Amino acid sequence: MKKYLFTLLFTLAAMTASAQCPLTNKAFTSGEYLTYNLYFNWKFVWVKVGTATMSTISTKYDGQPAFKSTLITRGNGKLDKYFVMRDTLIGYVTPTLSPLYFRKGSVEQDRYTVDEVWYTYNNGTCNLKMHRQKADGTHQRFAKSSEQCVYDMLNLFSRARNFNTDGWTKGHTIKVPVADGNGMTTATLKYMGKEKVKGDNDITYMCLKLEYSEYVEKKKKWKTYGTFFVTDDNKHVPVRLDVDLNWGKAKAFVTTMRGVI
Repeated sequence: MKKYLFTLLFTLAAMTASAQCPLTNKAFTSGEYLTYNLYFNWKFVWVKVGTATMSTISTKYDGQPAFKSTLITRGNGKLDKYFVMRDTLIGYVTPTLSPLYFRKGSVEQDRYTVDEVWYTYNNGTCNLKMHRQKADGTHQRFAKSSEQCVYDMLNLFSRARNFNTDGWTKGHTIKVPVADGNGMTTATLKYMGKEKVKGDNDITYMCLKLEYSEYVEKKKKWKTYGTFFVTDDNKHVPVRLDVDLNWGKAKAFVTTMRGVI
């Protein structure tokens, strides 16, 4: 399983279409700020082990108007005893939510890695340049093109906030290509119905329950890695995340939502 999965589940949900996939944003505005508590299951006890924050502002990228999103995850001292986690993600999208740039800097244990993705669009084709700085300091670079919408783990969040769930029934599945600094993989999102979920802000939300799976190329089969819950409204704000990791089980619960209008 990719070590990036826990972060990816904050951001995943999209629909494939033509390559650039322009879309009118109706879900968020500049100044939105979300926070989460992170929990880890240790010997059958759920322990708070860190926090995550997500913010969005209006800015410019390469001289053009854009939305900039930042996602930061931080483990506390309890988690550091077992697994050091310090992730900072930055993403830019056009006002019509086409990805422009993505960067993820990650400190895990004593390793530091960087992923980057650059997007350009030409005649209905999405062109990607990808870069990974590995833990040993070496670099990998890739280039790919696709006639589908392609997203990364952060810029997908902007698109996800605007997906249309009208007519969805249990079992409805969406397939989407996801890029990082190491290439592209295929992921699916399966709708599992609705459920009430209580956040760490003591507010109960009616949510859409979504199951995330990924195609494991080495094993030639799909594997389900986690489930997450987003508000059943036109904002689709993530409220709770349940993830199976190689080193245990993790959950995240929303604590604050500011600027959600």
